[in-house]
Amino acid sequence: MATPRKLFEPAIVRAAAGSAFGKLDPRIQVRNPVMFVVLVGSVLVTLRFAVNLVDGGGPGATSFTGQVALWLWFTVLFANFAEAMAEGRGKAQADELRRTRRDTTARRLRPDGATEVVPASRLRAGDQVAVDAGEVIPGDGEVVEGIASVDESAITGESAPVIREAGGDRSAVTGGTRVLSDWIRVRITAEPGRSFLDKMIALVEGRSGRRRPTRSPCRSCSACSPSSSWSRS
Repeated sequence: MATPRKLFEPAIVRAAAGSAFGKLDPRIQVRNPVMFVVLVGSVLVTLRFAVNLVDGGGPGATSFTGQVALWLWFTVLFANFAEAMAEGRGKAQADELRRTRRDTTARRLRPDGATEVVPASRLRAGDQVAVDAGEVIPGDGEVVEGIASVDESAITGESAPVIREAGGDRSAVTGGTRVLSDWIRVRITAEPGRSFLDKMIALVEGRSGRRRPTRSPCRSCSACSPSSSWSRS
């Protein structure tokens, strides 16, 4: 089950510090126009600072350009560090979620009423599993029998447990959550690779290290599109 991570984990911080300098590559910075402009400004101001040092541009000019260059480089490196931290935490979260999915087992109910222990990845839609107190719900499904208190903090972030019971609007359960008390029988409704946990892993992996392209609001609205301009003329 996923556990909360510290804000600054040493391993992630070390990797992010190194990545902050690696992201100074203009081919990476050009994906973010704002920070690319700051990077170009940092280089130009640093060159001007070097010229002042060589030509003796005066103590005031040298000190001013040096401070501006320092703050510009700090801005670029801090932005790179913050982005690398977010990527590192996202990858660590995805690895932990993937580990949770891989290590979870289920007690699947057989037609004769007996149970068999199988990996959660082998469950198919329509299978029924028994989940007792202290066990992890192996997949997304619907409670068909019983009532239990469920800890959904790993998925929703809410620390307070919720009640799940058969029938009504409180029967849906999510894989990766844990039953705290009593027992429930769950009918699996999601095929492997389509559960909420799988979608979370895909979302985290897709978000980390990828920026969405900036789109001009004017170009996206229908009022400024060429077709609408022709239609009004």
